[in-house]
Amino acid sequence: MQKATEIDVMHSEDNNTLDVLLSDQARALSSHLQAHRMELFPPRAQKALRSFQIGEVAKILGVKPGYLRNLALEGKGPIPEVGNGGRRTYSAEQMLELREYLDANARNGRRYMPTRSGSEELQVIAVVNFKGGSGKTTSAAHLAQGLALDGLRVLAIDLDPQASLSALHGFQPEFDVHENETLYGTIRYDDNRRPLSEIIRKTNFPGLDIVPGNIELSEFEYETPRFLASSDQASAIFFSRVDAALEDVEKDYDVVIIDCPPQLGYLTMSAVCAATGLLITVHPQMLDVMSMCQFLLMMSDVMTHLRNAGGNVSYNWVRYLLTRFEPSDAPQTNMAGFMRSLFGDHVLKFPMLKSTAVSDAAITKQTVFEIERKQFTGSTYDRALESVNAVNGEIRDLIFSAWGRN
Repeated sequence: MQKATEIDVMHSEDNNTLDVLLSDQARALSSHLQAHRMELFPPRAQKALRSFQIGEVAKILGVKPGYLRNLALEGKGPIPEVGNGGRRTYSAEQMLELREYLDANARNGRRYMPTRSGSEELQVIAVVNFKGGSGKTTSAAHLAQGLALDGLRVLAIDLDPQASLSALHGFQPEFDVHENETLYGTIRYDDNRRPLSEIIRKTNFPGLDIVPGNIELSEFEYETPRFLASSDQASAIFFSRVDAALEDVEKDYDVVIIDCPPQLGYLTMSAVCAATGLLITVHPQMLDVMSMCQFLLMMSDVMTHLRNAGGNVSYNWVRYLLTRFEPSDAPQTNMAGFMRSLFGDHVLKFPMLKSTAVSDAAITKQTVFEIERKQFTGSTYDRALESVNAVNGEIRDLIFSAWGRN
């Protein structure tokens, strides 16, 4: 009996100090992560991007490798770096210069710089699902980087307090992102609100900027209910704040990619109201699809209320993206077929395949665009890159279609 009493007291003490324990463990983990980061990147170092071989550049630009070799020999356009064995490589910045050169010298109306004209609307893509592990952040990162390599001006917004998208782009949320340096800084309700242009940061991809995130974003979830309760006009305000923030930088970008948190809260609702397109990620397994069913029911209900309150819930397109897909897995293949039969063309034709290249790259906070082919077997890398490019290509076509382009 005495032993049981001592155990009860111990449990009671543990409960009283659990917040302290978790705080200590969080600080310890954060310290070790920072130490690991310092081993990989010296102080003040910025994340770099590898060079691209001439064959890769030709494929990205849509020209033949021989054409680029002739340009280099004739001294036209940026001059590539020549390495061992005479291999020519271009930096990502040089690829952008190549686009500008090709565009200026293009014939038959071909465009190498696909940036939008003044009459074409800024495209805002919200990547959503309220179940963790759906591949949301991985898809958003590869989409943002891929569109930037395609020559578009892209802004990525990390709206998830866990800030995985920020970490993938070299921003450690506890150390690199300070107070009022997330999107919260430009959608908050008090006088400390800042213009979005002051919060945006450059990434290692030319043409891709980011609004990083951290735990501060959660403040919007806490403050909005209080604001709703105290303001007569609040019902017509909170869901338009992200849209209003984007007006400050609308002319500077072609596409905005918003990585939403894995919940249908006020942050997600604000992003959904700012979006012109919705990308819903789903892992094609029964539990994930069942979860998505609940997500869709909740989204439908929320959208009805937002529309009645004056919110914008009209989209150029809505698509489902199958993620972490294994073609050899019969249950996944069956589930993918079931979704296609049910949703038709609303399911993207190409899935995001599960790949060791993608998962291994994430360990070092990289994507398949950043890692080199030699780190994997050629077939593994090619398969991953082909999958990513196919998905990005479909979404790029949807963007162009919204602009009225063929």
